[in-house]
Amino acid sequence: MEIYNGKSVYGGIAIGKIAVIGAKEEVIVPVSVANTAYEKERFKKALLKSKEQLTELYSTAVETVGKESAEIFEIHKMMLEDTDYIENVEKIIDEEKIMAEYAVSKTGQEFSERFLKMDSEYMRERSADVTDISQRVISNLKGKIPDGQKLCEKVIIVAEDLTPSETISLDRKNILAFVTAGGSTLSHTAILAGIMNIPAIVASNIPVDNSLDGSIAAVDAYSGKIYINPDNALLTPLRKRLDEDKKRYLELSKLRGMETKTKDGKKISLLANISSSKDVSYALENDAEGIGLFRSEFLYVGRTKPPSEEEQFEAYKEVAQKMQSKTVIIRTFDLGADKRADYLTFEDEENPALGVRGIRLSLENEEIFKTQLRAIYRASVYGNISIMYPMIISEEEVKRAKLISEQVRNELKEKNILFGNVEEGVMIETPAAALISDKLARMVDFFSIGTNDLTQYTLAVDRQNSRIGNLYDVMHLSVLNLIKMTCENAHKNSIWVGVCGEMGGDIDACKTLLSLGIDELSVSPTKILPLREIISKIEVFPKG
Repeated sequence: MEIYNGKSVYGGIAIGKIAVIGAKEEVIVPVSVANTAYEKERFKKALLKSKEQLTELYSTAVETVGKESAEIFEIHKMMLEDTDYIENVEKIIDEEKIMAEYAVSKTGQEFSERFLKMDSEYMRERSADVTDISQRVISNLKGKIPDGQKLCEKVIIVAEDLTPSETISLDRKNILAFVTAGGSTLSHTAILAGIMNIPAIVASNIPVDNSLDGSIAAVDAYSGKIYINPDNALLTPLRKRLDEDKKRYLELSKLRGMETKTKDGKKISLLANISSSKDVSYALENDAEGIGLFRSEFLYVGRTKPPSEEEQFEAYKEVAQKMQSKTVIIRTFDLGADKRADYLTFEDEENPALGVRGIRLSLENEEIFKTQLRAIYRASVYGNISIMYPMIISEEEVKRAKLISEQVRNELKEKNILFGNVEEGVMIETPAAALISDKLARMVDFFSIGTNDLTQYTLAVDRQNSRIGNLYDVMHLSVLNLIKMTCENAHKNSIWVGVCGEMGGDIDACKTLLSLGIDELSVSPTKILPLREIISKIEVFPKG
């Protein structure tokens, strides 16, 4: 039995097979063959299998992320049908009398380099696609299951880390646990785990290579330990804890439908953070009173062009309809920093966290921004939708965002397109926004405090840097003072203020936030019922 350690980001127990995602493939060495006809036949069968897989992936992706996002699989399929590609592989097999795996690898490298040298940016982007399809064919030649096909059963995901685009493509119902070598408590893996109630360990010393693929593992995300090929002596107590977790879940389920209020009668709105329309089911399952943060940027990543107005409209409409009359707050795309979209221009930035991101990027790309706003306004007739602008540091940014929003409304009126009464709010996630919150409160309908970035920028601590993780403290007096100031200025101007950062779901921080004047908490869906239980026992303003 092998034991690895990491940092727990979402507690729980999981026992099952490992599926390694994104492991580095071994170098393919040339092996001479006598029967080239046999190798070419192997290649044709692998091609056929790859195309069948891509057809399945396309159908699945259309249902889960939409037709435009799914088109990448159609592009890959077309590439596998390219006669130049096929003839090049067969030519190498014939002339060099070499195995098919090496011929595919060599062809993929040659074609990838050829695309990289082209003038067209679109064609240069195809370089990575050639590498991808070549690796798929090689996997099928070896009888392995490509990464995109691994989740045909319930598995424990092992990866270096998961990017936003990778999280979109995963079949979530077949994930038992996440284990990553990289990442932090605020990484995309941690966020996804919190949404889905999945045990997760990050920053571990587990080797991310194919030697572990298919191995049986036990993940104890309470202690941060991963056991490979565990014995019965270890599995017995872990299975007991798993049963206890299930009983605890049933106990919390009794809180569904109950009002969220403190022991001394203060009503608190308890909403959910989501990253896609698929996450609404988790929000409803956990009895969320609304959606306090729809991270719309996840519609923009992992694709070759921005989502169309129609695609966004359908996504926002779906969320609004499912939530019925409950609040749905859509944050306009918060790209930049660690969330990139290749079709947007990002110059090399020495410190992306302080660069072009959030509202700055939206105002630089006004047409893309307007497209999103049109989609949001059109969807607003199907529910109770609000708009929230991220990374605000000035009144001028709010004025410009609201002006563009007004232009969009006027355009819709001219075309006789209906829209609802949409409130506009801003995120308070920079010290600058907190310090001028008295002025900002007069311009908007609500505040939502992003405690992750607010803490990072206040303390000058990179929240993804494990070396200084001990300095990242959401309970630091300076952070609490900024939150208190924001609440006071919000209430003075008759607007409500919420928290949508990870601090909102921290059981220990809950009482402090409520005592500072927070009216709303928006958290990972799985934290809603435990928080409701805690809030019911809290006295915000104890008598005496």
